[in-house]
Amino acid sequence: EVQLVESGGGLVQVGGSLRLSCVVSGFRVSDYDMRWHRQAPGKGVEWVSTTDWRDQTSYKDSVKGRFTISRDNAKNSLYLQMNDLKIEDTAMYYCAAGEWRGQGTQVTVSS
Repeated sequence: EVQLVESGGGLVQVGGSLRLSCVVSGFRVSDYDMRWHRQAPGKGVEWVSTTDWRDQTSYKDSVKGRFTISRDNAKNSLYLQMNDLKIEDTAMYYCAAGEWRGQGTQVTVSS
């Protein structure tokens, strides 16, 4: 059974940092392009970042220079380090691979 379980979200002030984690079971993260998506209240799901099977990374323009995606193949996990958080980063964050997606972890940035 495939499972993706996110954690690490929370309430943080503007300018703060959070590190999201996604523990995967049922497939190897090293075999897939791994992604982070987010969904803000009242808005659609948007792509945030990808690390591909060669560990090449890409980011949504608004998070470049602030967010860093990484994976730990030994722990079969995906991470998203988020620095200098802004109000507009408030959203439910999901990790994903292929057609699979986790349940999400809430990130709320307050002023």
